[in-house]
Amino acid sequence: MAEAAPPNAELLEWPKKDRRRLLHAVYRVGDLERTIKFYTECFGMKLLRKRDIPEEKYSNAFLGFGPEESHFVVELTYNYGVSSYDIGTGFGHFAIATQDVYKMVEDIKAKGGTVTREPGPVKGGTTVIAFVKDPDGYIFELIQRGPTPEPLCQVMLRVGDLERSIKFYEKALGMKLLRKKDNPEYKYTLAMMGYADEYETTVLELTYNYGVTEYTKGNAYAQVAISTDDVYKSGEVVKLVTEELGGKVTRPPGPVPGINTKITSFLDPDGWKTVLVDNEDFLKELQ
Repeated sequence: MAEAAPPNAELLEWPKKDRRRLLHAVYRVGDLERTIKFYTECFGMKLLRKRDIPEEKYSNAFLGFGPEESHFVVELTYNYGVSSYDIGTGFGHFAIATQDVYKMVEDIKAKGGTVTREPGPVKGGTTVIAFVKDPDGYIFELIQRGPTPEPLCQVMLRVGDLERSIKFYEKALGMKLLRKKDNPEYKYTLAMMGYADEYETTVLELTYNYGVTEYTKGNAYAQVAISTDDVYKSGEVVKLVTEELGGKVTRPPGPVPGINTKITSFLDPDGWKTVLVDNEDFLKELQ
């Protein structure tokens, strides 16, 4: 007789079948207009939408390289009266792919931006990169590549156990391990996780620094949002995986009061937050 499938086996297959993509990264800034100006003038992003919520004392702005229906964007949040935040030691950087890193760095310098690593090839390789800092201290890696459908290409987070994190993002979110690289000289290992080739879409770059198991989160970076066709089913999967690998459900599946978009949110084993958003509800929000 064939062995019976283990309980929940079918449910755990759901994330691989679901229509998922990274929607946006949410983080806090001390001066919304200043950051919008920097991102549009220095990075070439477009301001896609902006809203003010006076009853909750915050404003936010969505910026990216294309419409939210098809592109990954950043969601900047300004809380009334708060001018600075602690980025912490765990958040790494965002990355932007460009066809000419040297030119972008020249433009950023001309507009008063801070360059923390001058353009040049990575050690032992040929890819040209640079690092720059935005007005709030967030780091952006600039990567030289040919034309790409998604220039806003990476979110880098540091984790304390890379194998556990890979397993978590595969099982809870249906991501694929696209690439893994160990760099003993600099004592770190990284894993690129995502839903398509890293040259075509946005990926999570999870980095493990040898011997470091914990990081401070600060209060600046908040979360990434990912789409799903069924928040309730996806929430069940997340609950199972957090019970196995760690992490915590922070908001059970259901509609957000006021806008009725169905979401669920959770923390991974390192405390990084992800929000799963109903696909149809998300598109309605954009109309």
